[in-house]
Amino acid sequence: MAKKFTELRAQMSPGVQARAAARADAMLLDMQLQDIRKSRNVTQVELAQVLNVEQAAISKLENRDDMYVSTLREYIRALGGELQLVAKFPDAEIKLHNFDPMPARSLART
Repeated sequence: MAKKFTELRAQMSPGVQARAAARADAMLLDMQLQDIRKSRNVTQVELAQVLNVEQAAISKLENRDDMYVSTLREYIRALGGELQLVAKFPDAEIKLHNFDPMPARSLART
């Protein structure tokens, strides 16, 4: 009989659990837009409805190499998130606070 992942994880040493958690966190930080949308359990059709565009526009957006910050912000907000821009320097990280005058519309799942 199959075991639940929580049971398997409980059998791991604390060090192995920590390494697994770190790898999972790193993977989450390296997601493509499509992966983010899927992780929120939202289809392209649902997202297109919130953004008032056709599904094909969502597909095209998810495969772009470059886009406006405002477009990316709308996409993330429609999924219930908040886009934060941070400039990283060797001696500091500076959070950028412009670009966002619009209220959020969201598909946030509760």
